[in-house]
Amino acid sequence: MQLNISTGRSFAMREQDYSLKTGMQADQLEVSRVLRNTYGLLALTLAFSGVMAFVAQQMRVGYPKIFVVLIGFYGLFFLTNKLRDSVWGLVSTFALTGFMGFLLGPILNRYLGMAGGAEVVSSAFAMTALVFGGLSAYVLITRKDMSFLGGFITAGFFVLLGAVVASMFFQISGLQLAISAGFVLFSSVCILFQTSAIIQGGERNYIMATVSLYVSIYNLFISLLQIFGIMSRDD
Repeated sequence: MQLNISTGRSFAMREQDYSLKTGMQADQLEVSRVLRNTYGLLALTLAFSGVMAFVAQQMRVGYPKIFVVLIGFYGLFFLTNKLRDSVWGLVSTFALTGFMGFLLGPILNRYLGMAGGAEVVSSAFAMTALVFGGLSAYVLITRKDMSFLGGFITAGFFVLLGAVVASMFFQISGLQLAISAGFVLFSSVCILFQTSAIIQGGERNYIMATVSLYVSIYNLFISLLQIFGIMSRDD
C-alpha cells in the first residue's frame, strides 16, 4: 500500500513538473511572438511616418492648430485601443502613426530652414536611434523587470504637464530646455518600461505595444530636436 502511494505521488509530481515546463515554454513562445510582431510593426510604422513626413515637407503645409493635433492624436489613439484585437487595429495604427508623421513634416521644415538645421536634424535622428537601441538591448539582454518604473512614469507625466502649462503663461529662461530634457528622460523610462512589459509577459497585445513604443520614440526625437536646436542657436 505504501509503495502504491509513493508511486502515485511520484507520478503526480512528474506530471506537475511537466505541466510547469510546458506552461513556461508556451509563455516564452508567446513572448517571442509578441516581440517579433511588435518590432516588425514598429519598423513599418516608423517607415510610413517617414514617408508621410516627406509628403508634408514637399507640400509645405503649416503646423495645424493645437486642438486639431489633440483631437487627431487622442481620437486615433483611443480608436486603436478599442480595435486592438482586430485587423482594423492595424489600420488604425497606421492612421495614427501616419498622422503623427505628417505633423512632423512642418517641424522638420522649420529646423531645416535654420542655419545648421540639417546637422540638428541628423544629430537628433542619430541620438534617438542610439538611445532606443541601447535601452532596448539592455532590457532584452538582462531581462530585468522594470515594472517599478510605473510610479515614476505617472509622476513624471503630471510634472511635465504642469511644466508645459506653466511655459504657456510664464517666460522663464531655460524652461523650454528643461522641459525638453525632462521629456527625453520620460521617454527613455517609457521605453524601458514597455520593453520590460513585453519580456515579462505583462503586455500581450503587439498593436498597443507598438503604439506605446512609437509614441516614446516620437517624443524622444522631438525633444532631442528641440535641445539640439536651442544649442545650435546659442552657438
